[in-house]
Amino acid sequence: MPVRKLKEFLDQEGVKYVTISHSPAYTAQEVAQSVHVKGRDFAKTVIVDLDGKLAMAVLPADRKIVLQDLRDVTGSDRVRFASEEAFQQRFPGCETGAMPPFGNLFGMEVFVSDALAVEDEIAFNAGTHTEVIKLAYADFERLVHPQVLSFTT
Repeated sequence: MPVRKLKEFLDQEGVKYVTISHSPAYTAQEVAQSVHVKGRDFAKTVIVDLDGKLAMAVLPADRKIVLQDLRDVTGSDRVRFASEEAFQQRFPGCETGAMPPFGNLFGMEVFVSDALAVEDEIAFNAGTHTEVIKLAYADFERLVHPQVLSFTT
């Protein structure tokens, strides 16, 4: 989903947001630093394979996924990080690693870390390695309906 389509979706839903352009950055922590957002407020999107089904795990940039915890809280038998080859085609127009956390727009279930759900605002990659969108967490939750779970350290 190109940045334009994501913005159109947010506009259509009446969401107030800020777009921040930055020099190319590839890790969530680098992006957060580049746009002057705390790591705990920057939502990184990780694609996981839960018993053969792709899903999004969304967590603060300063946290890591604990696969065993994700397995336990989702009731999955097998949980692993999805390979890029497994998910690239699901995100047309998005640069690999810069997918926005809107799984609902890509037919994917979304699991959000409880550590991110407590923030007033979140920022995230908007489909490229040079643009970020920042909005109220409440708007994200209203649009995406993620499951809030504890799966990070």
